[in-house]
Amino acid sequence: MSQERSQREWKWLARAAWALGLLIGVGALAVILASPAVNPLSLLPGHDGTWEAMQSRGVWRVGMDPSFPPFESLNEEGQPVGYDVDLARRMAAEWGLEAEIVAMGYDSLLDALQADRIDSVVSALPYDPRETKDFRFSPPYFEAGIRLAVPVGSLIGDVDALDGHTVAVEWGSMGDMVGRRLKREDTAIELVQVPTPEEVLDALATGKADAALIDNVTLRQAQGRGAQVIAVGPALESNPYVIASPHKASKLGDQIAETLTRFQENGVMAELEETWFGPPPAP
Repeated sequence: MSQERSQREWKWLARAAWALGLLIGVGALAVILASPAVNPLSLLPGHDGTWEAMQSRGVWRVGMDPSFPPFESLNEEGQPVGYDVDLARRMAAEWGLEAEIVAMGYDSLLDALQADRIDSVVSALPYDPRETKDFRFSPPYFEAGIRLAVPVGSLIGDVDALDGHTVAVEWGSMGDMVGRRLKREDTAIELVQVPTPEEVLDALATGKADAALIDNVTLRQAQGRGAQVIAVGPALESNPYVIASPHKASKLGDQIAETLTRFQENGVMAELEETWFGPPPAP
């Protein structure tokens, strides 16, 4: 067999193999598109199958761990109640849907989202930038981070006014870490370290401390019980709560972001916070 003939035969075999592969691929695609279980639109880039499934069933499946009041808990009848429950239901109603609350352990929430057992997580979920490859996160809807709290009427308006003052913190907490950081940055403060958040607020109320560094959830709960303390300045260590959805759920993500913005502007978020935490004291 001549070298020229051998090369021609190899070229023919290569073309035949390519053609056979193309026929197999086209046939497989035809089978997929013909299957009633597959929506051909789901193969298009940017298509949001999660949003489409929600519209089809009329339900937004929301995962949450009902063990963190006032955001989510179970009432005496075993029904979910709380800030996040009301938020989910108000958002679903905006889209013409119902919110189905799917209760589960906190550590199972993101796994359930990946497994398509729920459509979103609304469960006092802190934003985690390490998870952005797998999940789509909403804008923050509640800041749970460390706030500088002072008694109503205090002349301390921000951290720059803390020099020479005592600051209560819970030993080993994030507030304690922020206080130590402020001292390293040459803020002349004396830390009053106590075992519990309740004792932090008690130190503030009884004058044992001039200010406190405490998480915003604990602070808002205390305000709801009548504590005459207010937060001044921005969060010193941010811990925003967000809503998580599948990474490919672009339409759902846009709807969540737009609805949260609208709720901020029309007062719904303020209403929910006051309902579940109580009104903050007047400055």
